[in-house]
Amino acid sequence: MSVKIRLQRHGKKGKPFYWVVAADARSKRDGKYLEKIGTYNPNTNPATIDLNLDSAVQWLHNGAQPTDTARAILSYKGALLKHHLDGGVRKGALTQEQADEKLAKWLDEKAGKVTAKTDGLSKAKADAKAKALKAEQEVNAKRVAAAAQAEADAIAAEAATEEVAAEVEAADEAVAEVETAAEGTSESELAEQTTEEVVAEAPAAEEAPAAEENNEEKEA
Repeated sequence: MSVKIRLQRHGKKGKPFYWVVAADARSKRDGKYLEKIGTYNPNTNPATIDLNLDSAVQWLHNGAQPTDTARAILSYKGALLKHHLDGGVRKGALTQEQADEKLAKWLDEKAGKVTAKTDGLSKAKADAKAKALKAEQEVNAKRVAAAAQAEADAIAAEAATEEVAAEVEAADEAVAEVETAAEGTSESELAEQTTEEVVAEAPAAEEAPAAEENNEEKEA
């Protein structure tokens, strides 16, 4: 029976999640499988891979052929390297201790690279978040400054309006005072003129009886 190591899709639409399985090459892609040997989640950065290294290597020893994507996963997790080293041990090219040491060293280096990448991504994410926060703070500061300026302008406009109203009121009061004074002056002049006319008429009235008396004396 020909066996393939391949991916079997699971997960929701738009967020795929894969199982790494050993399956009969004649079975459907998402059909029955012989053994589940790991998982692959491409939704994280970096992608999350969980692999049973010993099971994967055993299937490789048994002649299972990985698909291109499965081969990349097996290489990433060191399964292909262990398969190669085990072949060297069987041929006597190196001891099991040497093979284990080489594999452990490679896994440590790989873990260091993954950690460095994860840290770099975390730092980049933190920097982007800090930059976005700074930009948001600047926008908020500008918004607050604009609101304060608008409030100051409104207060200044209100003060100017009140000042103009006060000036208009003062002008109205001044006009009223002038009109009152003018009315008082007109009444005084009228009273004075009336008095003068009465005084002028009084001598004329006194002269008239005197003239009548003189005329009567002449006639007598």
